[in-house]
Amino acid sequence: MDVTQLSLSALSDALSRGEVSSREITDASLSRIEKTDGNVHAFLRVTADAARHAARASDERRAQKRALSPLDGVPLALKDLLITEGVETTAASRILEGWIPPYDGTAVAKLKAAGAVLVGKTNLDEFAMGSSTEHSAYGPTKNPWDLSRTPGGSSGGSAASVAARQVTGSLGTDTGGSIRQPAALCGVVGMKPTYGRVSRYGVVAFASSLDQIGPFATDVRGAALLLGAIAGHDAHDATSSDLPVPDFTADLERGLSGLRLGVPKEYFVAGMDPEVERAVREAIDACQRLGATVREVSLPHTGYGIDVYYLVATAEASSNLARFDGVRFGLREPAENLVAQYRATRGKGFGDEVKRRIMLGTYALSAGYYDAYYGTAQKVRTLIRNDFEKTFAEVDAILTPTTPTAAFKLGEKLDDPLTMYLSDVFTLPCNLAGLPGLSLPCGFTKSGLPIGLQILGRPFDETTVLRVARGYEREFEWGSRTPTLTLPREGGGNLFGGVGSGKIGFGGDGSGGDGTGGVN
Repeated sequence: MDVTQLSLSALSDALSRGEVSSREITDASLSRIEKTDGNVHAFLRVTADAARHAARASDERRAQKRALSPLDGVPLALKDLLITEGVETTAASRILEGWIPPYDGTAVAKLKAAGAVLVGKTNLDEFAMGSSTEHSAYGPTKNPWDLSRTPGGSSGGSAASVAARQVTGSLGTDTGGSIRQPAALCGVVGMKPTYGRVSRYGVVAFASSLDQIGPFATDVRGAALLLGAIAGHDAHDATSSDLPVPDFTADLERGLSGLRLGVPKEYFVAGMDPEVERAVREAIDACQRLGATVREVSLPHTGYGIDVYYLVATAEASSNLARFDGVRFGLREPAENLVAQYRATRGKGFGDEVKRRIMLGTYALSAGYYDAYYGTAQKVRTLIRNDFEKTFAEVDAILTPTTPTAAFKLGEKLDDPLTMYLSDVFTLPCNLAGLPGLSLPCGFTKSGLPIGLQILGRPFDETTVLRVARGYEREFEWGSRTPTLTLPREGGGNLFGGVGSGKIGFGGDGSGGDGTGGVN
C-alpha cells in the first residue's frame, strides 16, 4: 500500500485501525518530498527530525489507546506565513530571512495539540501578495500537473504539496482567494472559513479585515477534519468568534436533497475559458440531479469587487508592513541614520509586488484621499455584503466557478499585474463579505489541467458548504486523480533546487515528459 496516495480521511482511518503507523507514513511523506520537490518546489524548509520525533510520540499514544484526535500522526504542511516556534518563518520575503519565532501561532499550536505531524513550511507569494507563487523571494512553485504552469497563489506551495501527494493536508491563508484559487488550479480541496472562525493570531498579517487561515486536503472529509482542529475562539485575537464549533463531519453524508442552491449570473463572464464554464455548468447540473433545487440569482455589485479589494487590501497592507523596519527583527541594512536604514532595508528586503501594493495602499490612506478611496471602498464593500445577505434569504449555498481559467503558464502574467489580479475575480467577494467558501475539483481540461467548483455559504455555516461539496464529491471523486510525476534519477534530486530534470508524463500510458501535465 502506497500511503502517500491515500486521502487524508482514509489515512486517518488507517491509523485508527492500526493498519499503518505514523512513523511509516511520515517516512513515506518525507521520502516523497525528497524525490519530488526538486521539481515542484512546494517547500521552503523541511523539519524532518521534528516530524519523526512527533510521529514516534503519536505511535506511542495510539499504542496506549490515547490518540489526541483523528489527525494524531497525520503528516501536514504549513504555509510559511504561519508563525512556528523554533522554525524559520519568512513569509517568502528576504526581509524576514533568518527570523526564528519564539512561539507558535494559535492554529499551529492547535495542530500540535491534536497530534499532527508537521513536516515543513511551504512556499508562497511574498507576504501572500500574489496569485501565482511567482512573487516568492525564493523562486516559484510549479504546478504538479504541468511543471511549466503556476499552482496559483498565494498559497501555491501548500496546494502543490497536497496535489503532489507530498502530504495529504496543509494549511494556507486566504485574503482574496489564496486558498481556493490554488486549490482549483492544483485539483485539490481548499476552504476559506468564515472570517473569525479561525484565529489569526500568529499569522504574518497582510490585510487584517480579510485574512483567514484554512485547510487544503485531498478530500472534503479531510478538509472538515482539519477545519475542526483549528477552529474556535482565541483570546489572543479580538476578531475571532466565540460561537461554538460544530462537528464539521456530522452532516457530510446527508446528500444534496432538499438544499436550495443559487447560481449568480454575474460569475459567468465574457473571457472565461469555455472548458472551465462547461465543466462548472455540468457540475451545477449534477447537483440538481442529486436532489438540490438550483436557481439563478443576482449579486449586482460583484463587478466592483476587484476594485474594492485592491483598495482595502493594499491600504491594510501598507499599515501592517510598516513594522518591518530593520530595527526589531529580520533584515537590517546598515546606514548613516534611521531614515536611511528604513529605505535601505525595505528597498532590499521587499520584492516588487510588495512594494507596489504598499505604495498603492499608502496613497489610498494619504491625507486628502482617505475618504475618496479607502472610505468609499468600505461603503461599496457593505453593498457587496448586502447582496449576499439578500441572496442567502432565498438559497442555502451558492455555486460558481472558482477561477476564470485553468492554470496559466509561469511568466505569462508576471509583467501585467492587472491581468494577474483578475485571476481572483470570482474569489474576492467572498472575503469582502466574510463568508465561508470552498473549492473542489469538478473536471479537467482536454490538456489535463484541473478545474474548480466554488461553493459559498452563509456566515458560520461551513457545515452546509462542506455538505454540498461532499455530496458532489461522492458521485464524481475528481480529486482521486493524481499528477504523474516522473521522479529524478537516483542522486539527481535537490530538495531546494530549481526545476530539476524530472518531467511529467501525460495520460495513462506514461508517455510524454514534455511538461504538459497528466493524470492517473
